[in-house]
Amino acid sequence: MALEIGQKVKVARLRDRVSPDVAGRLGKSGTISDFKMVDGSGVGVVVEFDDKYATWFFEDELSAV
Repeated sequence: MALEIGQKVKVARLRDRVSPDVAGRLGKSGTISDFKMVDGSGVGVVVEFDDKYATWFFEDELSAV
């Protein structure tokens, strides 16, 4: 899936254990606001939600809306 800044996405799954704030976003939709390097070779996707909360996810954790 080719992701772009400004695209609407839904959090489809979570790979790892995460904080309750992030876990509460499962199934929610947000807008891609940026990309970030996460481990030297991977790229994370920064998603901002309607309440202005933003965090990053791996690409395979997201689905297009």
